[in-house]
Amino acid sequence: MTDLLIRGGTVVTSAASHRADVAVRDGAIEAIEPDLGAAAASAGEVVDASGLLVLPGVVDVHTHTRVGTDAEPDRFFQDSVAAAFGGTTTFLVFNTPGNEEKAGAPRSLIADLAAWRARTESDAAVDYGLSLVVTGWHADPLAELPAIVDAGVPTAKAFMVYPFRLEERRLYAAMAAMGARGGMLQVHCEDPVLVDTAVAAALQRGDTAARYHATTRTTEAEAVATHRAMAFAEAAEAPVHVVHLSASAALEQVRHAKASGVRAHAETCPHYLALDARRYEAPDELDVATAIISPPLRSPADSDALWAGLADGSLDLVATDHVPDRRAVEKAGVLDGLPFDRISNGAPGIETLLAVVYGLGVARGRLTLERMVDLLSTTPARLFGLSRKGALEVGRDADIVLFDPAARRTIRASDLHHTSDYTPYEGLEVDGAVRSVFVRGRAVVRDGAFVGRRGDGRFVERAIAR
Repeated sequence: MTDLLIRGGTVVTSAASHRADVAVRDGAIEAIEPDLGAAAASAGEVVDASGLLVLPGVVDVHTHTRVGTDAEPDRFFQDSVAAAFGGTTTFLVFNTPGNEEKAGAPRSLIADLAAWRARTESDAAVDYGLSLVVTGWHADPLAELPAIVDAGVPTAKAFMVYPFRLEERRLYAAMAAMGARGGMLQVHCEDPVLVDTAVAAALQRGDTAARYHATTRTTEAEAVATHRAMAFAEAAEAPVHVVHLSASAALEQVRHAKASGVRAHAETCPHYLALDARRYEAPDELDVATAIISPPLRSPADSDALWAGLADGSLDLVATDHVPDRRAVEKAGVLDGLPFDRISNGAPGIETLLAVVYGLGVARGRLTLERMVDLLSTTPARLFGLSRKGALEVGRDADIVLFDPAARRTIRASDLHHTSDYTPYEGLEVDGAVRSVFVRGRAVVRDGAFVGRRGDGRFVERAIAR
């Protein structure tokens, strides 16, 4: 018997849009046909999707969602609820160490994986996975990477900056080791020499205000590091994924690498598409601090170049780089006079990914609806080894979003569900709104209300097709 039948909506894939009914059984898509009305009488639930888009659930492959603690036990769960309200049905998390952590005793990737899984078990409302961070503080990460891939975590991230960065020889070796085992290394591309030198010079001059975060992390620093990552991938004959690409100059490095046959992929983020460096001119220091992101916001011309890159395929996907910082906590140090280099990097976005890309992309003619689905669902699932996610196809998980393209709303922090106390998109008017969300056929959001349960989200073990 069909468990769920979604009728009368416009089903959108990366290739086409068409009016169809969708039948779900045992958590998977059973059928997609123009008219499945004969199954309605025996279906467990029938949902009328007339006038709505039927989208595959969004796959957000870049978040820094924080796990629960004794003091804040609900923060992982709450951000997973926020993901659902935004149409995201699967998200991947980095276990990124903070700058306040010290090298201390050598760390283990295998131990990191076990600890993270234990702390997130039965704590999510939607499906989730992990991409481990490989740091210079791990004792012997190269020896552990094959076991991590075999454990269902085929993607890992290395930073070229920050105290925990992976020195370049080891970064190259990690890239090669991941590729040889069927995995893929993700790289935060900023040149440490250019960034560290600029930061030190700014602090010495007394340029400590929040806006100097952006001026010390130039597009040149990003482009130089991206070029190096592309060269490493070519030499290692391994895939590479550039995270949060923000600038036209860095995008050109990726374009050149792809044209040369390098297995290069790159993402950008909604904040680089919707916002720009003028945000750093705000008169309120705390407002500026909320836009401390690495890489920083760039020029309007860079934003235009990123939209073009999404449209022409130079950029492969959009992911949030969600960091649930708060004005009242992580960003508040600026009010006490802390310099920019001691303020937490990042901004929230787990609930607004689909809203920004549809509202500023599809609704404004920058992207087709089908290209949006490819960028937010199909390609992220394919590149990151989520074989049952990312598309409305028979046999795949019934991760489904009912989306109202006729709605118009203004993004307000007070309406969002994440653990942050602000949104960088405050006051942004967008077309379209999520109405209902299903994960493996189970309703998580229904008509704008949360109906899911803590623990219904599953940890997804992944494998990348070679």
